[in-house]
Amino acid sequence: MLAAIILAVASGAVRAEWPKDRPIQMIVAYAPGGSTDVMARALEPFLEKHLGADIVIENRPGASGEIAYTALAKADPDGYTFSYINTPGFLSMQVQRELGYDPKDIKPIARIVDDPSAVIVPAASEIKTLKDFVEAAKASPGATSFGSSGVGTDDHLAIILLGASTGATFTHIPFNGAGETRTAILGSQITAGGLNISEYGGNDTSGLRMIAHFGKERSPQLPDVPTAAEQGYPVFMTSERGIAAPRQTSEDISTKFAEAVKATLDDPEFQKQARQLALPLAYLPGAEWEAQMPARLEEFRKIWAATPWVQ
Repeated sequence: MLAAIILAVASGAVRAEWPKDRPIQMIVAYAPGGSTDVMARALEPFLEKHLGADIVIENRPGASGEIAYTALAKADPDGYTFSYINTPGFLSMQVQRELGYDPKDIKPIARIVDDPSAVIVPAASEIKTLKDFVEAAKASPGATSFGSSGVGTDDHLAIILLGASTGATFTHIPFNGAGETRTAILGSQITAGGLNISEYGGNDTSGLRMIAHFGKERSPQLPDVPTAAEQGYPVFMTSERGIAAPRQTSEDISTKFAEAVKATLDDPEFQKQARQLALPLAYLPGAEWEAQMPARLEEFRKIWAATPWVQ
């Protein structure tokens, strides 16, 4: 009994001191230069300040995020490994294939942004509107290509919905991240590509043009860009990005990390940087974010089952 008491006291002391003894690893599931990576690096110094700890960012791109999520699910739940997760990708892969990890082993900590997907074309493209894009795909089925950050990501699902609602057929080209998609659009290697509001508005837009986005209303960051619905295509799709931990991570650590995220998002200096990066901030505590996921997962299950041509 004495040994048990000593162990409990020691364990409590370790948690109380978290995160004092070593750096926190933050995994990013996509390649450098994409929206998740840019957001992670913008958050890093503020999270370090509010947590009182060093943070090390590690990019683990591939398999539309599965490589990173597998590492997170199997990590020691000691409060020193977290990952950025993206929905719908985190959810949609659960209905696409067998996974190398159990999604139940991952616990959302906090949602940070809710970022609409968008259709981007080369600036010199003859495609000026979403109608032009759809009509081009109908005129030459399979010849109109669309690049995304990976299978099952928000931009991929947006083009699935657009095709299903219009009868147009697009050739999907998956990349390892938004940076690769942007390069392919700039080089006219694809007809169009999917980038989020922040991936477009937070970077140099030379050589690119956004013809529509899939938010429910015009973006404050890009007020001149019409939504898909305004152009006659009621398709809605956004990317929620936030932070998660191994499921068994203690509640006191999870709560402290979520509070640090909220303090960061409330920090005027970070808010200034978020505006420069066109980040559509939309904080939610992890439990509230997770509570919304089953309904969205069922939505993606129906999309995937109804559109076999997307593979």
